[in-house]
Amino acid sequence: MEEVETAEELLAKQHRNEKKDLQAKIQSMKNANSLKNIENELEQLQNSSLVQEVSNAVDFLSLGNSDGKNNDLSKQTRTSKAQKRRDKKAAFEKALESQIAEVEVENLTGSRHQEGLKLRQKLMERHLQIREISSDGHCMYRAVEDQLTERGATLSLKELRAQTAQYMRSHADDFLPFLTDPNSGDMYTADEFEKYCNDVADTAAWGGQLELKALSQVLQLPIEVIQAESPSIIIGEEYVNYMRHACGLGEHYNSVEPLKDLANEEEG
Repeated sequence: MEEVETAEELLAKQHRNEKKDLQAKIQSMKNANSLKNIENELEQLQNSSLVQEVSNAVDFLSLGNSDGKNNDLSKQTRTSKAQKRRDKKAAFEKALESQIAEVEVENLTGSRHQEGLKLRQKLMERHLQIREISSDGHCMYRAVEDQLTERGATLSLKELRAQTAQYMRSHADDFLPFLTDPNSGDMYTADEFEKYCNDVADTAAWGGQLELKALSQVLQLPIEVIQAESPSIIIGEEYVNYMRHACGLGEHYNSVEPLKDLANEEEG
């Protein structure tokens, strides 16, 4: 007589079958992953072999074969690059020389050079020559300092600036009307005028006719400004003794001195 399986037995059997099927699927997945890993390893191995072959080929080309032809080719390539660098440098130097020549020609024919020639001609007629002053913002004061040194005075650049600023402050009505805002055209305010005087005293602000006017009053000496394109200007004419002060090449100021040859003749 056949035994009839109970419900519990049927359920247990079903669980065993499901577990078996699940294990089979897991094993199948593992096998698939293993195959994929093997394929990846094979591909990597092939790539590695290919890279090695390429590397070997490059090494062979670098080392060259027994007759040295590849070495010659590499040497020619290096020589060609070196020659190109030399050619480029030579071309640059040639272009630079050409530019320098153009600038020199322009300087000889330019307005600034022509102005300098005219100024020198004027000075020669008066037996004078330029004594160069550096263009550092202090040139006007340095030129006056140079002239004072020739006269035996000992006022420094700093003292000249300070006394110029102080005179302008104490005589504001003589200077303020000539100072205007470059943007609005309005006359300077009191604060702006004070800042202007501070700049005169403490910075390398360029000086002009206003400062020369103040200096002539401080020093009680007339200052003559010799210009290339215009008649000379004498500032502080009420004073007797002259202090020469040459102006040329735009806003730059130089000092003047007797011509060297003439001075030597007088000493002889």
